[in-house]
Amino acid sequence: MLYSPEEAPDALDDGDLRTAEQPRDVTRGFLSVAAPEAGSGAQAVLLVVPELFTNALQRAGEVTGFRLEAGGGMVTMAIDDASPLPPQPRPLDPRVPGGIGWNVVQALSADVQVKVHAAGKTVTAIVPCATGITPQPPA
Repeated sequence: MLYSPEEAPDALDDGDLRTAEQPRDVTRGFLSVAAPEAGSGAQAVLLVVPELFTNALQRAGEVTGFRLEAGGGMVTMAIDDASPLPPQPRPLDPRVPGGIGWNVVQALSADVQVKVHAAGKTVTAIVPCATGITPQPPA
């Protein structure tokens, strides 16, 4: 199962992603179909999505793409933004707010990839999550 806002633009109002709550709500709806019994895997996905969005919004000013895919016991999320700069872990310092999001993404994901391209970058995270979707072989 694949979700892309271009396929259902009304799910995010006008398609302009402004807050981490919007993609979290879309992801919750996606998981209710793709992984209704996922438990802690679904909770991990619901933590990773807003962290990736927040990072893109803070560093690049906007999210230019958002995709979700489920299958094979994994949920893959890809977030595009206009900045070519990859996310950087920050040292944890209790005196400074923030800085834990990228660590959360990496801790909850089986794999995280950052691909820089002409339009910015795509951050892809794959989170273990029991899905009701069986991967289909290529046609």
